[in-house]
Amino acid sequence: MSILVFAELADGVVKKTSLEAVYYGAKVAEMLGGTNTVIAIGNASETELAKLGNYGATKVLHAGDSKLESANIMAYSEVLTAAAKSTGATVIITAKSSLADAVTARTAGALKAGVVGNVTELPKLDNGFSVTRSIFTGKAFAETTINTDIKVLALKKNAITPVTSDSAAPVEAFQADVNDTAFGAKITETLKATGTVPLPEADLVVSGGRGMKGPENWQPLLDLAEALGATTACSKPVSDLDWRPHHEHVGQTGVKVSPNLYIACGISGAIQHLAGVNSSKVIVVINTDPEAPFFKAADYGIVGDVFDVLPKLTAAVKAG
Repeated sequence: MSILVFAELADGVVKKTSLEAVYYGAKVAEMLGGTNTVIAIGNASETELAKLGNYGATKVLHAGDSKLESANIMAYSEVLTAAAKSTGATVIITAKSSLADAVTARTAGALKAGVVGNVTELPKLDNGFSVTRSIFTGKAFAETTINTDIKVLALKKNAITPVTSDSAAPVEAFQADVNDTAFGAKITETLKATGTVPLPEADLVVSGGRGMKGPENWQPLLDLAEALGATTACSKPVSDLDWRPHHEHVGQTGVKVSPNLYIACGISGAIQHLAGVNSSKVIVVINTDPEAPFFKAADYGIVGDVFDVLPKLTAAVKAG
């Protein structure tokens, strides 16, 4: 049985979430007794792609046509569909992202495949093929059985922790016959935040809310982020007030993050904010209000003034 994993690239580097998907694909291949092929689309070096063998890829297909350097949902869907047909894949795995979600849906439609998103665990095979998925923004889980011949699974961020090896994967060029109409929409300009790891890829995030009391008071939060090597973020009211740039807004209506550590400073924890951060592995909340809703979702809580707590945390990090 053949497994196919879509590895998403960012500036020639395989995204962290895709590495998780490749490892997940390797575990599924072990369960089903098959191979774990990866398709990467866009610009990347052979050395970078060969590293996917560390995560369990048995072979990497590289669609490196210059027209595919910019992410294009329609074209990428056609390439992924062609790769699935070429490899005879019966299980296709993607990692959740704004690009991959759109590509996944179109690919599943083209292949008439059953698709399940937000998958959190390896499939269960004792009674057909079923998977567990996160629903209601992570507040509950559902068990879903897929009966189609081809199955598409979109893996939730941080659902699995890869264990790597020294293995390298062979890399082969892959040519797909992409219809010209797929390139009807083009990306003409991309503006990116600089200086820190992009929020969707960040392992460490320090975030502030209205409890910071104004943009002029942000330095203690920035100091802690710098000491940790973390990316900074903020709640929606803060970006609405122009205290911080809008690209730092995390939550249901902003950037959804899934770091290993999320530190919330002066954020009460509205449900819309929690929906965008509840995939974080460890959540630390700092707030003067012990009744703040965020404490119910926190792994660790500090009841105190952020302007007293943050300098002490920064000093402890620097000393440690």
